Amino acid sequence: MRDRKTTPLRPDAQRNRERILEVALVELTRTADAPLSAIARKAGVGQGTFYRNFPHREALVLEVYRYEMQQVADAADQLLRTCAPDRALREWMDRLARYAMAKAGLADALRKSTGRPGGLAQLGHGPVTRAVERLLDANERAGTIRPGMAPEDFLLAIAGLWQIDPHSDWRPRAARLLDLVMDGLRAGAPGAERHG
Repeated sequence: MRDRKTTPLRPDAQRNRERILEVALVELTRTADAPLSAIARKAGVGQGTFYRNFPHREALVLEVYRYEMQQVADAADQLLRTCAPDRALREWMDRLARYAMAKAGLADALRKSTGRPGGLAQLGHGPVTRAVERLLDANERAGTIRPGMAPEDFLLAIAGLWQIDPHSDWRPRAARLLDLVMDGLRAGAPGAERHG
């Protein structure tokens, strides 16, 4: 018998799973303590179907978080196809900020369900780090940022986003922070000397 993760789901089972994740994202973003029974009911699935897909709260929250972080990571490639590298990087930073502020409730749900304060930094780390690496590499090749910038350093530089209160008027503050990071990345860029 093949592992469930490698066995494709039937189309109806896949739709059920996707509906559960869509509803869970909305409900867990709204309140970290959203009852699983309410999520199942709003998704239009029975308890058996729900628990077959997600045997416990942590499994559901982790899957919702991973999915959302993958969406943020995928945006990097979309932006690199349609924008100049420096513009793609700055727009991706804005998308990350919007995600961070809109999904603060999801972050609370993750912390509550896993009991790991550092769990957020570890989950979704791979796809986001690879996205940052692609963005930085494209900019380094274009000469729009200083050479040798590591993805981990970039993520550390923008970590201030998670200190901003999502219930405040966060946009101007996030924009100032991200502009400051972008200015720092541009300092010493080979392209800046050519264009300066």
